[in-house]
Amino acid sequence: MNAQPLRIGIAGLNGRVGRLLAEEVPAGGAVLAGGTTRDGSPVAGIDCPVYADIAELARNCDVIIDFTHADTVVEHAAALRKVGTAWVLGTTGLSAAQQQAVDAAAREVPVVQAANFSAGVTLVTRLARQMGAALPGSDYDAEILEMHHRQKVDAPSGTALAMGRAVAEGRGIRLEDHIESGRDGHTGPRADGAIGFAALRGGQIVGEHSVIFTSGHEQIILTHRSFDRRVYATGAVRAAGWLRARAPGLYSMDNVLGLDPVAS
Repeated sequence: MNAQPLRIGIAGLNGRVGRLLAEEVPAGGAVLAGGTTRDGSPVAGIDCPVYADIAELARNCDVIIDFTHADTVVEHAAALRKVGTAWVLGTTGLSAAQQQAVDAAAREVPVVQAANFSAGVTLVTRLARQMGAALPGSDYDAEILEMHHRQKVDAPSGTALAMGRAVAEGRGIRLEDHIESGRDGHTGPRADGAIGFAALRGGQIVGEHSVIFTSGHEQIILTHRSFDRRVYATGAVRAAGWLRARAPGLYSMDNVLGLDPVAS
């Protein structure tokens, strides 16, 4: 007997990625069980139940895909934890308290959390970790360069920070202790072992990220370019399908792609 189609709900149905998810969920063979908007009003062109309450959506689906805002994370974590609904979380910029709420939810429901759901970004981040381990900060300066559309409100991007964190993990250090971001004025020489960030904004660029390692003798650059936000939607739907019947826990896109998440 065939299993019932996976019922997927979308938090933030009227957002940029939410609208793409509404197309990609049925394209991936799942059922669009509903979505949330701030006031519960329907979204033009999307035919599914719409709720203002995340808990009500959770009661009517198997997994929720969430690309909303950091301020919603604690509420969403509590609701999904109580109802027992799986969670695909792409919201970035979380505080320590907000991340603790995610971690608590993952002890009771399966959660895939990622700064970026692109398979390509996942692999570049993995390579950044390996290169961080192989190229010591005493010899190779590490810089992360990113560019996004002019409407983006945070910098560095969540993906850039994830790549920088991967470099730091490869080197066995904490990113927070070595980050250099927003250089301006007379800054003095670059600190040994620093991991630098530069953020560019303009036009409607979806996302470009480069991890740059430079020594006195050579330079290595890993670059990923996203041409369409749909790549995030398709990756998130893939993650939702992978979550089906998983045990509670906090998973990453490395898990979804069948990779060892701690390999370096």
